[in-house]
Amino acid sequence: MLYFARAFYLWLLLLIPVILIGYALIRRGRRKRVRRFGDEALVSALMPHWSSAKGWWRTVLFCLGFFCFVVGMARPLLGAKLVERETKGAEIMICLDVSNSMLAQDYSPDRLSRAKLAISRIVDRLQGDRIGLIIFAGSSFVQLPITTDYVSAKMFLNSISTESVPVQGTAIGDAIMTAAKSFSVQSEKSRAIIVITDGENHEDDAVEAAKQVASTGILVFTVGVGSLQGQPIPKDGDLMKDKDGNIVVTRLDEETLKRIASVGNGAYVHAGNEEFGLNPILDEIRKLEDERFNSTVFEEYDEQYMYFFAAALFFFVLEMLIGERRAKRRLFE
Repeated sequence: MLYFARAFYLWLLLLIPVILIGYALIRRGRRKRVRRFGDEALVSALMPHWSSAKGWWRTVLFCLGFFCFVVGMARPLLGAKLVERETKGAEIMICLDVSNSMLAQDYSPDRLSRAKLAISRIVDRLQGDRIGLIIFAGSSFVQLPITTDYVSAKMFLNSISTESVPVQGTAIGDAIMTAAKSFSVQSEKSRAIIVITDGENHEDDAVEAAKQVASTGILVFTVGVGSLQGQPIPKDGDLMKDKDGNIVVTRLDEETLKRIASVGNGAYVHAGNEEFGLNPILDEIRKLEDERFNSTVFEEYDEQYMYFFAAALFFFVLEMLIGERRAKRRLFE
């Protein structure tokens, strides 16, 4: 399987037809000027050593060299073989609230940014565990399927904002059910859901959802984000207001989150500015029996760029050695 580590360089290949068309237009303009100067056949006879074909040969060789150089810059890799890899650990689905209330600034710089930072740090601690990411507001969807690709997990995490889910609200129960359906078929024992939210559930019965999920052996942990006294929500340089013009204040609903964690056989943690709460939850998950996972992956990628650079050098040198004059004698004359 061929894979390009820097595939964005391949866009430069679009310059090749531009070069060929540009050279053809230059040649056409040159012929027009020759016709204005005099008879084309006569002018050609006055320049017996100039070769029209060699100009095209040089252009084609330059394009071949440029093609090989660009492909080399894109770093082509070849997967040498498929490898069956076994890992041990837990499967963790994180449900992250991305509703507008997560923009409240009782954490620095705001609730959502602080939660994303905490998740990123937890990903750095994972060793063989699988992680998935659900984002939710008025609805929920899988942002990252369950995986051991921690680099991709961080990339997906960085792209999350309150605009990631178009429907506003806080449907915690829907997020829990979505997460429960997203575990792999291999997983049977070590499965955990971590819900990170301010707990202001307006859409469904999150406690009942946690109870159903817990009956299948999945643990449900909750992390409460926000302050009990409440905080206004910034919006477009001002504060969010309701239809009556009153400033909207978002408060942490600890009671709901505690009930979700209780029926989910997990634990509730109130997020702090220093210790957000994911570390103690991860320590609890680590106490579970490790699950064994088998996956088939490509391993031992072989770098191929040097061959393309060598070919590019060959074509560039050959292009420079070909002049525009006809050879004085032909081969096998």
